[in-house]
Amino acid sequence: MTEPRSQDQELQFVVFSLVDEEFAIDIMQVKEIIKMATITKLPQAPDYITGIINVRGEIIPVISLRQRFGIPRGEETPSTRIVIVESQGNLTGLIVDEVSEVLRLSQEAIEPPPQDVAGLRTEFIRGIGKIDGRILVILRLAQLLGSEEQLTIEAVRVQGE
Repeated sequence: MTEPRSQDQELQFVVFSLVDEEFAIDIMQVKEIIKMATITKLPQAPDYITGIINVRGEIIPVISLRQRFGIPRGEETPSTRIVIVESQGNLTGLIVDEVSEVLRLSQEAIEPPPQDVAGLRTEFIRGIGKIDGRILVILRLAQLLGSEEQLTIEAVRVQGE
């Protein structure tokens, strides 16, 4: 599904890193960014679901984006953050190595994701942003947190209540 392009339309993204790669999420889907919190582990949850956190009385499932993307889990640092996002009406926390900035990109600076890369799960990728010699992988939360994941996350949410 390609989004209509307007030459002058700018979009805002929250930019974060995993290892040495930069990723971005539409700012409209980001509810807040918090420092690492105590995560309660849940039995029999998939590896990438780290557990649940309590944010002002609301139980929120937390996903390790490193593990979701098949990247080995790294050490938590003072820069590690949980980005709380809303997708399909559900809040989910995404553990990232560091949140670096909020960035504006024009539609013309965003290219469609590559189509012919073996083994690449391009359904997670909304586009590739290019700015000042940097490449940003812009994520599609609806696909990243697709129907199977949403069912798993909902089961985790219920289990945590």
